[in-house]
Amino acid sequence: MATENIPNATAKRLPIYYRYLNILADSGKTRISSTELAEAVKVDSATIRRDFSYFGALGKRGYGYDIASLVEFFKKVLNQDRLTNVALIGVGNLGHALLNFNFHGGSNVRISAAFDINEEIAGTIQSGVPIYPMSDMKEQLNAQQIEIAILTVPAPVAQKVTDELTETGIKGILNFTPLRINVPEHMRVQNVDLTNELQTLIYFLDRFGTEDE
Repeated sequence: MATENIPNATAKRLPIYYRYLNILADSGKTRISSTELAEAVKVDSATIRRDFSYFGALGKRGYGYDIASLVEFFKKVLNQDRLTNVALIGVGNLGHALLNFNFHGGSNVRISAAFDINEEIAGTIQSGVPIYPMSDMKEQLNAQQIEIAILTVPAPVAQKVTDELTETGIKGILNFTPLRINVPEHMRVQNVDLTNELQTLIYFLDRFGTEDE
């Protein structure tokens, strides 16, 4: 199975394919063509075939793709066959929203620990997740063997908190702060800038309108 050097764009599309294939499997559908999948996920069929080709022969010419096989395959590729615990660093407005969401609905990812400097919420349990003081972060992350953190702290302290995370077993950070944090080479950062995404959407709407116009 060829899984080395997968482009970032392809990697970002894999969860989209996996979610939709699960919906199809639950509905009783057994196979699908790249054209049908393209119409559903809004990715052109040539891109889908190229994405799938990185993993070898997943389909058959003239038959399409077996949905159950694809679901099982991507389940393993995306590590959905095991539970992944993540930590939430910063329980402000966005942090609370993420706690309430906590990746419900067909995902094997869950927030299992959260950390905040607010003494009023430290030591409480919110949305089923224990909130620890920041002073316990290193100890708890190591004890719970958590390797992924979601960063929702204020921008001025984002790098300081990141530096503290590098001293634990954290391997990846989902960064919701506007600051582009610096990490060692062995760590990976995925930046989620909601303001930038919204401004990009507004730009395209202002310049090009919608497809229906």
